[in-house]
Amino acid sequence: MAGSTYGTIFKITTWGESHGKALGVVVDGCPAGLELSEEDIQHYLNRRKPGTSNITTPRKEADEVEILSGVFEGRTTGTPISLMVRNTSQLSKDYSEIATYYRPGHADYTFDEKYGFRDYRGGGRSSGRETIGRVAAGAIACKILEQLGVHVCAYTRSIGSIEADMTKFSKQTALTTVTAMPDEDANVRAVAFLEEARANCNSVGGCMECIVEGIPAGIGDPVFEKLDANLAKAMMSIGAVKAVEIGDGTLVSNCLGSENNDSFRMQHDHVIKATNHAGGILGGISDGDTIVIRAHVKPTPSIFLPQQTINKDGDEIDIQIKGRHDPIIVPRAVVVMECMTALTVLDSMMINMSAKLDKLIDFYKK
Repeated sequence: MAGSTYGTIFKITTWGESHGKALGVVVDGCPAGLELSEEDIQHYLNRRKPGTSNITTPRKEADEVEILSGVFEGRTTGTPISLMVRNTSQLSKDYSEIATYYRPGHADYTFDEKYGFRDYRGGGRSSGRETIGRVAAGAIACKILEQLGVHVCAYTRSIGSIEADMTKFSKQTALTTVTAMPDEDANVRAVAFLEEARANCNSVGGCMECIVEGIPAGIGDPVFEKLDANLAKAMMSIGAVKAVEIGDGTLVSNCLGSENNDSFRMQHDHVIKATNHAGGILGGISDGDTIVIRAHVKPTPSIFLPQQTINKDGDEIDIQIKGRHDPIIVPRAVVVMECMTALTVLDSMMINMSAKLDKLIDFYKK
């Protein structure tokens, strides 16, 4: 299977399945000398692990990370970092029935068409548990970015029709509410909405948003390696994401140029913009303003209502899915969005170090 590696210089390869023995990631290209512990990574994994509230799957997993290589005496060595999380709560029998049919909204059919064989236990490689590796690697990227003065923060913007009031925005609230919303009032209403949907054996979609602050202008490349294009690819690689927006996103199609353009200004000795409709990226290159990304997530496809599908013999059948499933994907996917953003931004910043000759001269000519 191709397609499990992401990045150019700061490169990751995730591995493992939902009901296999373990999942993990190999991180290549991490600079030597970074102070790194399992606790640094665990903080991020705890934000995505299951069984933490009534709006997540009841599957109980500690999701405890082990650093297998690349760290010595508390610092990275510059060699590949291998990280592993063991699965401890697999109930594969819950999925034995789906070996013979295709669940609506899942990758069962497409996997069979591509490979002629699939791990049907919890979706195998297409399960949301694959994101453990992304989050573990992203935790390292976030720590490096923090030392560069770049801060990445993702949160739930909306659940169904319930949207966070951004005038009440609080990063701390986003880290403590079960919905990952930055607005406590919206969180209360969203939880009630989710409980109603769950009682009706249904699921809910939503939108998550990520901001990147402190990134300098000039990051990203024109044409095929645009920063916004790579961020969009990173977001669309997250299962269940169906649409991505940068800045004002789809709203720009209803605007006049005079409304959408961001005027440039001078603040002391550096360039700023009067507005940020562009979301911090112009021509595929960061403009020094806050980067704003939104990802729209479909409802969890595993619902407990009767559905119509076909089996592997082509017979049309009625099914009712069993197992342990989240009524909404968004709250646990928020940290995945944050980490995929961090991985993309860090890789772009590392690539950018060779963009100007004077940077190479400054670094090597002493």
